[in-house]
Amino acid sequence: MEIVLRNNLILVTTDFDTLNTQWMRDFLSNHSRGMLFLEKAVLVFRNETLNEAREEFIKELSQFHAAKHDFSHEFFLRSMLKFGNQPIRVELNKDEEPQNVKVNLYAYNSDTVLISLEYPNSWVLSYLRSQLEVYVERGTDTSLVLDVSDYRAKARLEKALNKRHVLHYQISYSYNERFISKLYSDFANFSFGTLCRDEDDVQKNHFYTVLQCP
Repeated sequence: MEIVLRNNLILVTTDFDTLNTQWMRDFLSNHSRGMLFLEKAVLVFRNETLNEAREEFIKELSQFHAAKHDFSHEFFLRSMLKFGNQPIRVELNKDEEPQNVKVNLYAYNSDTVLISLEYPNSWVLSYLRSQLEVYVERGTDTSLVLDVSDYRAKARLEKALNKRHVLHYQISYSYNERFISKLYSDFANFSFGTLCRDEDDVQKNHFYTVLQCP
């Protein structure tokens, strides 16, 4: 692990095993709603309601780092606390190999979508929850059921699915041939005929682009 204190950022570079330690997972899980998920990194902003958890994390981080490098934990902690209000960027070592994760998409109808993983992956699911939380009807450790009955929900879903990298995971989306047509089937029920069909085609084409459909 390496920690660099910058004027506007605490930069933590580490490996995936350390990222999965309980104290690290707890902190990131608590902040997932306002966290930016990047390729091989996450960016955590200050949340005033979680100040105590943030300070405890900085203490754990300082102690872990000091033990790894054999220097005074107290001295380094004082330095870190001076940067306590700055965003924390946790990034993986560049040599961490990417792992493929398959995410299945299924539309029951134009209002309800199921997102499912073949195996539990808390990081990918945490990302999806953070982006779609207000539309989640129910979920498990491998699935989310979404209410996408309005246009804003569909737009939010498109935006969430547009991201293909979460930490060192590379996401590939799998869906049946009727996913797009079911999702936008309600467009055909409007009375403005050709205009509606044109808008429907634009929406479908955009979704095909997002999902990189052939």
